[in-house]
Amino acid sequence: MSPPFEDTELNINHPYYDVARHGIIQLAGDDNFGRKVITFSCCRMPPSHQLNHTRLLEYLKYTLDHYVENDYMVVYFHYGLKSLNKPSLKWLQTAYKEFDRKYKKNLKALYVVHPTNFIKILWNIFKPLISHKFGKKITYLNYLSDLREHLKYDQLNIPQEVIQHDENLRRKQKGKLSPVVKIPPPRPPLPTQQFGVSLQYIKDKNKGELIPPVMKETVSYLKRKGLQVEGLFRRSASVQTIKDVQKLYNQGKSVNFDDYHDIHIPAVILKTFLRELPQPLLTFECYDHILGITSVESSLRVTRCKQIIHGLPEHNYVVLKYLICFLHMVSHESIYNRMTASSLACVFGLNLIWPSKGTVSLSALVPLNLFTELLIDFYVNIFNSRTVPGEVLP
Repeated sequence: MSPPFEDTELNINHPYYDVARHGIIQLAGDDNFGRKVITFSCCRMPPSHQLNHTRLLEYLKYTLDHYVENDYMVVYFHYGLKSLNKPSLKWLQTAYKEFDRKYKKNLKALYVVHPTNFIKILWNIFKPLISHKFGKKITYLNYLSDLREHLKYDQLNIPQEVIQHDENLRRKQKGKLSPVVKIPPPRPPLPTQQFGVSLQYIKDKNKGELIPPVMKETVSYLKRKGLQVEGLFRRSASVQTIKDVQKLYNQGKSVNFDDYHDIHIPAVILKTFLRELPQPLLTFECYDHILGITSVESSLRVTRCKQIIHGLPEHNYVVLKYLICFLHMVSHESIYNRMTASSLACVFGLNLIWPSKGTVSLSALVPLNLFTELLIDFYVNIFNSRTVPGEVLP
């Protein structure tokens, strides 16, 4: 068994502390296109007599309930499932039945890493129950390196046991490994680059404009045509199309979103831009301060938000104000778009702030999302008292 998992942000008052403390289920950030990634690590499952599998199922549903309204993905690390900790077939059958359409609809992919004969046997048993549509979402990956093609590998908090098992599998190939692909050295960014470069870089290359062109254009388009679209920011878009649009922006070419006939493309582009900043818009320095928001008395939280926000560098503050003003506007149309401040916070929280090292734990999501929700709900109060020379208003 793996050594005890430690999540320094996990509180003993967590409703599922008895299960959560093992670290079996974790949030691993977003993939390249803004879809949440949840990991399930079998090697972290203790012996069956030490784990209530009914509670495990409840905790899995509790975790997914935060994300099922949006597109999401699951990575299942099979290594470490043994007779000692293996749940019964009856439990697995119950689990599949309990995951109704609500959970299956927006699941975009289920990656099964290091599948074994047990998995193949299970598949044959459950095949009559599994719909063809759901079956197409399952991808079997023999090696960890295969994950790199699908998501941000470095965000995955992969158990050391799984990494060691992967290395052992590769050694057993006895020289059958495919040649190592050499990764070319990184190229310097283009003068017109928008993604993956700092706000300062974009400002310097755009005659001192504080709001990056890609933000200005996506926000402007969504204001005109997306405010009443149901589920705005909840849906993903064609992966290839997003890559194509990013390339156009990075090359300084014009983008006409009308050509794509999909309102979710500018929405995904906006989220992608924020997520690819070298430092989050709310800055690494603010991360611990934001995590502390839940320990502040409710009546003082807006004031605390204001204090944190007003400590931001001028450029970050201006861009954040521009974005939150727009999200506040989106939330005012929630009767049509179903995107309340709380819904928007679930989508944007991790695009605005993340730790400088490691990944965001599930327990950190509550304060991060709460902070973002307060920014959106109390936009006027929080941002009204600081003006910046040269500020570009939305």
